[in-house]
Amino acid sequence: MARNAEKAMTALARFRQAQLEEGKVKERRPFLASECAELPKAEKWRRQIISEISKKVAQIQNAGLGEFRIRDLNDEINKLLREKGHWEYRIRELGGPDYMRFGPRMLDHEGKEVPGNRGYKYFGAARDLPGVRELFEKEPAPAPRKTRGELMKDVDAEYYGYRDEDDGVLLPLEAQYEKQAVLDAVEKWRTERESRLSGEKQQEEEEEESIYTTFTEEPDDEESREEQEGEEGGFAFIAHVPVPSQREVEEALVRRKKMELLQRYASETLQAQSQEARTLLGL
Repeated sequence: MARNAEKAMTALARFRQAQLEEGKVKERRPFLASECAELPKAEKWRRQIISEISKKVAQIQNAGLGEFRIRDLNDEINKLLREKGHWEYRIRELGGPDYMRFGPRMLDHEGKEVPGNRGYKYFGAARDLPGVRELFEKEPAPAPRKTRGELMKDVDAEYYGYRDEDDGVLLPLEAQYEKQAVLDAVEKWRTERESRLSGEKQQEEEEEESIYTTFTEEPDDEESREEQEGEEGGFAFIAHVPVPSQREVEEALVRRKKMELLQRYASETLQAQSQEARTLLGL
């Protein structure tokens, strides 16, 4: 028994079809939806577009068609979907039902949009094409941030360094470093002490006698004067008035400095009390 497709291709069947279509002109779908002014025809063209979309969606499921054929089919499906939207908008303008709001969207849901590229959809085997599969791979979600309470759970005595000695490594190192630091400090102290003692000894050896020398008698003859100059190695200073010693001068300078500081920083009451105390003591 022949199949239906073979029966339709027989000469008798084609002749009968020609008789039925005789005198009829096959109507073509308008290029623009706005050119249609009749609601029934608009409904007809919308159903025709949906039928074409269904056929192409079924074809694109076959991954063996090849990359270029799959891309062409996917482009044609997207083009028909846009045209279907135009006809649905025209049907609403002509007073028909709002398919854009209440109509079935089974064909639209079969496609998948790339994130960030709204409008163009990929159907069937087009999703697995090179360069398209990577677009649908989701980026790994970022690690959730810890709350303050979770962070505080890890804060204990070890966080502040109170258990650093428990490992048995830090204490021996600290003892060794402390011992070396003590030895260095002792050596430094001995060096400074020896240098200070040697400096004091040298200062005592180089200490000169009083710079003030008094003579009560002046030699009369020339020979005695020359002998005296030869013994002392220079000209002698002759004092005609009492001259204070070096120690008395230093004490006077210290007293003067004390008085200046007392006048600068002490109050008048304190100065009066100090003067009264010195008067009673006979200073």
